[in-house]
Amino acid sequence: MDSYIELQLLPDPEFPANTLMNALFAKLHRGLVSSGEGRVGVSFPDVEQKGVGLGGRLRLHGAAPDLERLMAANWLQGMRDHLSCSQLSSVPANAAYRVVQRVQAKSSPERERRRLIARKGISAEVAVQAIPDSAAEMLNLPYVLLTSQSTRQQFRLFVEHLPMQKDAVQGTFSAYGLSSTATVPWF
Repeated sequence: MDSYIELQLLPDPEFPANTLMNALFAKLHRGLVSSGEGRVGVSFPDVEQKGVGLGGRLRLHGAAPDLERLMAANWLQGMRDHLSCSQLSSVPANAAYRVVQRVQAKSSPERERRRLIARKGISAEVAVQAIPDSAAEMLNLPYVLLTSQSTRQQFRLFVEHLPMQKDAVQGTFSAYGLSSTATVPWF
């Protein structure tokens, strides 16, 4: 992870910043899927840890050839009028590191009950007692709102920036550019 590219959303009177970030992140996800995910990580330098704000900047982190390959694919089509894209740059020598990961909430007790019924073969009444509606987990983390390509359902992809650490940890990234173990530079 010696290089990065920064994408800065431009103010737009028609679209709020979070709507533009949702669209940008959806396009990035499709770009990472088509170009072979695993080697490009993301971070949100303007993130607000509490609430929904990921801010107006998205950084792509990786080796220069991987970032060049991603940017050569036309994944930003339709977004270029809404953002400023930096040149490929080297990560500053004094950068810290942090994990930027996806967090999934168990927010649907009904889905959890269906899974419990299927696994254990219990009745719906017993499943409701085991997993009441109050068991729904609510996260207070920033997120992007995405639409599943397969089911067409909208979902929140919650993003957590873990505490800074001194040393980099190598690893792979998901098709969202997130990892529960690999770090990205933070500066």
